[in-house]
Amino acid sequence: QVQLEESGGGLVQAGGSLRLSCAASGRTFSPYTMGWFRQAPGKEREFVAAVTKSGGSTQYADSVKGRFTISRDNAKNTVDLQMNSLKPEDTAVYYCAGRLYAIGVLSTQYHYWGQGTQVTVSS
Repeated sequence: QVQLEESGGGLVQAGGSLRLSCAASGRTFSPYTMGWFRQAPGKEREFVAAVTKSGGSTQYADSVKGRFTISRDNAKNTVDLQMNSLKPEDTAVYYCAGRLYAIGVLSTQYHYWGQGTQVTVSS
């Protein structure tokens, strides 16, 4: 069983930056992919970014390309999301998720989930 916990959320002005971190704990089986999703008030949960087990391949939602960077440190069992040039529309609860297979962009394709961390971007 894999337990995931996000951290690093907070309040930031538009144009600012935040770095989210996700740490795995407990009995774990390494997934092939780690990803980030987000859910804004009144909206469906949406894909943000994902990285393969080796870190050699990444995928981003069109809305965050060029602004967000996903990375992982397998030795520390963590995955980070560097968020730059934040916009008010980035405001959401951000969730870390793990998948046992290749990169997927649907939340139903992921097996392990954290509790989420709130990111609020003010204008």
